[in-house]
Amino acid sequence: IVASGETSCLEDESSPERRMKEWWIQVALLAAPLIAVYLHLPPPSLSPSLYSWRMVGTFFTFKDHRIFYRDSMGAVGSSDIVILLHGFPTSSYDWHKIWEGLTLRFNRVIALDFLGFGFSDKPRLHRYSIFEQADIVQRLMVELGLAQQKINILAHDYGDTVALELLYRLSL
Repeated sequence: IVASGETSCLEDESSPERRMKEWWIQVALLAAPLIAVYLHLPPPSLSPSLYSWRMVGTFFTFKDHRIFYRDSMGAVGSSDIVILLHGFPTSSYDWHKIWEGLTLRFNRVIALDFLGFGFSDKPRLHRYSIFEQADIVQRLMVELGLAQQKINILAHDYGDTVALELLYRLSL
């Protein structure tokens, strides 16, 4: 017999709160080894196209992090330069299908992998930000001697936000 206001052990064990707590413990117990395995798996081998993309690119250093970029000379007679800013969660390889067409229009075509993406370093326990990604693009422009040049920007998705930050900075 249970007095009013008291709960029996049976009711307590089957309460929604207790079941939810047990469910989360089970999820954690299952997820922990899967995450551990995932974090230690080697990256998959690259497709021939992606391997080729990687081989024609190079790296520069930003705050002890290697940043991948690809820089191609294009149309003779054009002085236009375009920097391509990729989306989330992808890389500069987003632009591979239109790269040749862009080199027919622009004198110089440049694409980079933001920090944490593509072939660039992916530091763990890092506070990634749009502002830092914009700093990286500006540093690349300095590295390539383009800081005082007129630059066209072609961006999508995550790159749009970085482009807006760059436009704001350069308009001051």
